[in-house]
Amino acid sequence: MFCNQCEQTAKGVGCTVMGVCGKKPEVSALQDLLLHAVKGLSLYACEGRKAGVVDAEVNIFTVEAVFSTLTNVDFDPARFQLLINRCVELREALKEKVAKAGGNIDFSDPSAVFQPAADLKGLMKQGEAVGMVNDHDADTDIQSLQQITVYGIKGIAAYADHARILGQEDDRVYAFIHEGMAALTNKNLSLNDWVGLALKCGEVNLRTMELLDAANTGAYGHPVPTEVPLGHKKGKCILISGHDLKDLEELLKQTEGKGIYVYTHGEMLPTHGYPELKKYKHFYGHFGTAWQNQRKEFAEFPGAILMTTNCIQEPQQSYAGNIFTTGLVGWPGVRHVKNGDFGPVIEKALEMPGFPSDEDMGSVMVGFARNALMSVADKVIDAVKSGAIKHFFLVAGCDGAKTGRNYYTEFVEKTPKDTVVLTLACGKFRFFDKKLGDIGGIPRLLDIGQCNDAYSAIQIAVALSKAFNCSVNDLPLSLVLSWYEQKAVAILLTLLHLGIKNIRLGPSLPAFVTPNVLDVLVKNFDIKPITTPDEDLAAILGKNKTEPAKSGSGFRNFIKRLLFKQCS
Repeated sequence: MFCNQCEQTAKGVGCTVMGVCGKKPEVSALQDLLLHAVKGLSLYACEGRKAGVVDAEVNIFTVEAVFSTLTNVDFDPARFQLLINRCVELREALKEKVAKAGGNIDFSDPSAVFQPAADLKGLMKQGEAVGMVNDHDADTDIQSLQQITVYGIKGIAAYADHARILGQEDDRVYAFIHEGMAALTNKNLSLNDWVGLALKCGEVNLRTMELLDAANTGAYGHPVPTEVPLGHKKGKCILISGHDLKDLEELLKQTEGKGIYVYTHGEMLPTHGYPELKKYKHFYGHFGTAWQNQRKEFAEFPGAILMTTNCIQEPQQSYAGNIFTTGLVGWPGVRHVKNGDFGPVIEKALEMPGFPSDEDMGSVMVGFARNALMSVADKVIDAVKSGAIKHFFLVAGCDGAKTGRNYYTEFVEKTPKDTVVLTLACGKFRFFDKKLGDIGGIPRLLDIGQCNDAYSAIQIAVALSKAFNCSVNDLPLSLVLSWYEQKAVAILLTLLHLGIKNIRLGPSLPAFVTPNVLDVLVKNFDIKPITTPDEDLAAILGKNKTEPAKSGSGFRNFIKRLLFKQCS
């Protein structure tokens, strides 16, 4: 196996024995084979669109299949066997439709004619043979851009799946996913072609996040500032983790009146701010922190646990009988329930002891998405003009277990009292319970939401730039990002598509970015690796006169040395 798609990849290069995430070589091979099959399906989907054939079932399947290969989603070999076989079935049916419509069906790429082996062992061998989805014979820089694009597509697939579940779709999103996957079969594309595809991936992801924002707010209202207890109530309980709002709504409906309190974990924390979810009286509080701490935290939870979308780790024996997966999430031996059919989860919760007593452990605030902030925009603008607010920091992204992420805690703690910290995604769990105070009634720490709510952060930045009649890059706003999985790659590509510069990225740089590709990012977008909180704050706030020139060769060489060091 070889997998380098997450930030924690072994030795900063790639996992070759077993995934740091817990992915076994067998599953890695099956994921590679599924993406190989999706390439073939995408060839016919692209040709179908030219001939006026758009297959809704193919669109939905493609998103689900690609999303299944994202980090910490599906680890169950049997489910990948079903997906691979279904992909080929859909390909052959689509091929027939395209032929009838007069479209081209003559493709020589092996993915277009691939036939799956009859059993798992045979499929694994096929997956090992095809390897990673990029063109292994291409120039290393082209391979790097292919990987960036594919990982960005995985992020798009995740967001598109969430949006579709709540009724928001756009064929342009599906069309690009097929375009990007089919492009992997074209050996004539240049380096510039792949740069263009990577940036187009960012453009399409922006549209996808807009769809998801409309889906969430359309179904559940715009988030409002909400205080969320970190303690618990006496009684039976269910813990829900992941990202999916629809699953949460269905769980709340089905547990109503049953004497069960529902708690969030990880990225589900911001859901407490949605009006249509807040109305359930048994939707009580938040338990635990980020995804990588689940083994310890889940073992301490005295109720049933439901995993939605990505974030699952190998369940420990202490709670293996209490955890359930739903949707695209899977782990061998863990009971899987259909979306919306949470009877078994409820039964398990009622069997378990629950919390023996009430416990107050403080609270945190959520719900500062774009509508909430724009409602006090005049107050924010006046505070900036008066000098009460000197700077905004967007400290956002993924959390993880790898060393170096304490940087984000220290960075937030050291931000001056006349600055505001905006945050989203699970990276906030490094500092989400810090009491930073306020500036004229405006909290200094503002939780915008999940990684799925990145669209809100972008709209806040755009609104501020309009208010001050300047570009986003000229705002007193700095982006300090942490990344882990492929949704973060998609968001970064969106920021690059929008021309946003001076992004600080960590805790390490992506292993799939070659020095030459990184050089392009530095020259055009001034991307920087994080250094230390003191150095970065000094540079951002203009107190460090020795910071290297943003676009000079010295700075580019510094990044290259850093990349070489982390990969050696």
